[in-house]
Amino acid sequence: MKAAPEAPDAEAVNRRLQALLPADVLLLGEQHDAPAHQQLQRAVVLALAARGTLAALALEMADRNTSTAGLPPQATEEQVRAALKWREAGWPWGAYGPAVMAAVQAGVPVIGANLPAGEMKDAMKNIALDGHLKLDKWQKQQEIIREGHCGLLPPSQIVPMTRIQTARDAAMAQTIVGALEPGKTVLLIAGNGHVDRELGVPTHLGREVRSASLVLRPDRPSDTGVDMTPADAVWLTAAPPPKDYCAELRQQMAPGR
Repeated sequence: MKAAPEAPDAEAVNRRLQALLPADVLLLGEQHDAPAHQQLQRAVVLALAARGTLAALALEMADRNTSTAGLPPQATEEQVRAALKWREAGWPWGAYGPAVMAAVQAGVPVIGANLPAGEMKDAMKNIALDGHLKLDKWQKQQEIIREGHCGLLPPSQIVPMTRIQTARDAAMAQTIVGALEPGKTVLLIAGNGHVDRELGVPTHLGREVRSASLVLRPDRPSDTGVDMTPADAVWLTAAPPPKDYCAELRQQMAPGR
């Protein structure tokens, strides 16, 4: 049986958070299949809630305009999942539920921040999104999309997929701004690419919004440190077992599937 990741030390998390606060927004990036990252997310929620400074927990894992705001701290997991219209197929509740429930039990609203699937088709055609980033950053985002799909996307799909990424970042930023409270911090949990200071959600936040970007990254000896996600801080964690993501994607994209 695989051992569970060691629970984060609450005092150490608090101490490391201090370097990033105060902030109106804390953007917490993760690798989606790294259990140590989800454990740290819960620890950060608990730390901010204990300070009384957590305004809201915003999630990439739920669509914009979903919220637990009407639920009491004693709400059940089933009630919370229903309020967020949780999609288990994409986001296993076992991984994210502990952080979500920690916020709910602290009386903090949890809000969906992602672009709904029904809006993605329009985003793919929205040429106005092409001008959000400077040309070199826009090209870099396209390259990240290309590499993230292991070079398997047809060239004609690169720009539309990059527009979706930009639209998702914009949706998350708009959700965050709507949840701001003076003297408190909105915490966003999202993939590391979305918290990129040069390409992601921070580029959609106004200068008047004080934001801090924190990347969680598995510590692998082979990593060179080159081309890592630009952020205000990086916390290294235990690496999950090696996985051939490209082999999985090739299988998913194979004809007939």
